[in-house]
Amino acid sequence: EARDADLTTERREQLQRMTVLLHKPIGYVSGQAEDGYEPAVVLVTRENRWSEDHSHGPTGALRGLAPAGRLDIDSTGLLVLTQDGRVARTLIGENSPIEKEYLVRVRRSQPMPGPLLTPEELAMLQHGMELDDKPLKPAKVSWANEDQLRFVLREGKKRQIRRMCEQVGLEVTGLKRVRI
Repeated sequence: EARDADLTTERREQLQRMTVLLHKPIGYVSGQAEDGYEPAVVLVTRENRWSEDHSHGPTGALRGLAPAGRLDIDSTGLLVLTQDGRVARTLIGENSPIEKEYLVRVRRSQPMPGPLLTPEELAMLQHGMELDDKPLKPAKVSWANEDQLRFVLREGKKRQIRRMCEQVGLEVTGLKRVRI
């Protein structure tokens, strides 16, 4: 009976943990406030709640709500904030199988005639890159339109897409996460 009571207590605690999906605009930081910029958690308000969310959890219960994956201040799109470590580990753990998809608007760092990327440079983005002397996992990279790439990653190093693009002579002018 004591074990059943513990499981019930654990289950109740689990149900009290909150996970929020939100669209982070440019100008907010994913985590703690820094350099005068507000954290994205300030966007979680009663007024912004999904109309079909019938939970009665208090909006003041946001303590411990942390990002499950960064989205830098200059990027926009899907951000997951959670109080549940299991959710965070599933999404961003070292061996997570979860894909993160981004639309990335690019231009050549140095104007050149011809395509924005050669087939060899596109292949390099997909396979065989390193950041900080560590190999990156393969990425799915394809053209979404004439100046926008679609990246699908299974990892999330700091400013990874921007740094990958720099290695092939591209400058990122816009980055939006559209799927996790």
